[in-house]
Amino acid sequence: MRDIFHRTFTSFNAMGFFHSSKLFVSVLTISTFLTPFSAAAQKKFSKTYPASKNIRLQLTNRSGTVTVTAWERNEIRIIARMEAPAAKVLPEMSGDGLIINVVRDNYGKNEIGNVNFEVKVPAQSMVDIETRVGNLTVKDVHGAMVRARITSEGDITLSGIESEAVMAENVIGDIFFDGSLQSGGNYRFASTKGNINLQLPFSSSFRLVATAPSTSISLGAFSNSGLNFVSDGRRVVGSVGGGDSLLSVINQRGSISFIRK
Repeated sequence: MRDIFHRTFTSFNAMGFFHSSKLFVSVLTISTFLTPFSAAAQKKFSKTYPASKNIRLQLTNRSGTVTVTAWERNEIRIIARMEAPAAKVLPEMSGDGLIINVVRDNYGKNEIGNVNFEVKVPAQSMVDIETRVGNLTVKDVHGAMVRARITSEGDITLSGIESEAVMAENVIGDIFFDGSLQSGGNYRFASTKGNINLQLPFSSSFRLVATAPSTSISLGAFSNSGLNFVSDGRRVVGSVGGGDSLLSVINQRGSISFIRK
């Protein structure tokens, strides 16, 4: 019996069974050690609030992405993922809106991680979002106002927008707008360094002031006798259609392009 056990032990060892077992235990130990660390590296906040159809969302972030998407519910759903060191996220419901201010709520902290927001709002909501660093995205919002501002670096994407007042502004990064210009509306897009692309229906009617001191302005299908290039082609003024809305675009060191839907 002792010989049989010895031969069996030797055979298993020759096949690397015990070596593999040690490897498995080592991997399991490393995995067990890393799992709590990974879970602690990112925290999540999630909450849903009842809302009127035309509620105002005001969100001020410090760093991280913000994505706001319209849906058919009379609710606002906030999902925030906080990277370490985790910031405080303290939403406040006021009489006419929901306010989230990461900068104010973490005042005095030398360092906080990115906070990445995913927000669902009623389609008729007013949206006012801002961050220092990070991309901002707003989709399918038709409320009275959409404002997206980045005080340092990041891209702004506004798609499916049908609002009377739209403002998008950054320092470094691209700006893309896909939407309809409403009669009597006011639209302003500004960047210091990046590309500004505006995708509009061909039937759009607006008064235009566009300035690109360092690069070019491409009017595409919207070029017509009502628009005039001045300042060696670095500035365009005039009207498209009946001039029913006001459109102002300025890009200090990047291009401006109009794209027909």
